[in-house]
Amino acid sequence: MEKIKVLLADDHAILREGMRLLLEKESDMEVIGEAADGEEAIEKTREFLPDVVVMDIGMPKLNGLEATRRVKAENPHIGVLVLTIYEDDEYVFNLLKTGATGYLLKKVAASELVNAIRAVHHGELLLSTSIAKKLIDNYIQEPKKPKEKKFCDGLTDREIEILKLIAQGASNKEIAEKLYLSVKTVETHRTHIFRKLDIHDRTQAAAYAIRKGLLDEENQNKGKTL
Repeated sequence: MEKIKVLLADDHAILREGMRLLLEKESDMEVIGEAADGEEAIEKTREFLPDVVVMDIGMPKLNGLEATRRVKAENPHIGVLVLTIYEDDEYVFNLLKTGATGYLLKKVAASELVNAIRAVHHGELLLSTSIAKKLIDNYIQEPKKPKEKKFCDGLTDREIEILKLIAQGASNKEIAEKLYLSVKTVETHRTHIFRKLDIHDRTQAAAYAIRKGLLDEENQNKGKTL
């Protein structure tokens, strides 16, 4: 079985050591490198080409936000899982804009970190429960503003439906089950969506759906059915 190659980027050596010991117990994971600052994280990513980078925000020389932006710019297929003490909305939004695929707080259980790495490796958007709830609450409470709902860059109704589910964090399998489609069909639709919108991953898809107000529309529809 091919293992998930993980790079650990954190300026605390003891934390990196703890994560390494934890992940090396997993049969499907391999820690291929460590970085103590943002610049080293970029260099090690270029050198080792990991599948997933576990990235801290507050690092010397170059912070995790900028390091993530550069890593994703050079290789958008590498997943970045942010592991941090910060749960401020500004950090979350900025990191999602740079292309980070996951955002976890350092207080999470070890099992959550392991599962998060697997999810990010499979291209899933993953947020800590507390952060996800906070973001949703903010959108619900935010005064309604005119959105560009009717102009979705040539997407079909089915593609918009799938885009909404992608933005909500649903996997291809979950979307297929919900819409009674094959996983292959969902993957084809996703490819068409990404090409039409000129985006490259689920994080960018979620950002697009938020910008267009598609998630607000979804929340309104759910409220009507309650």
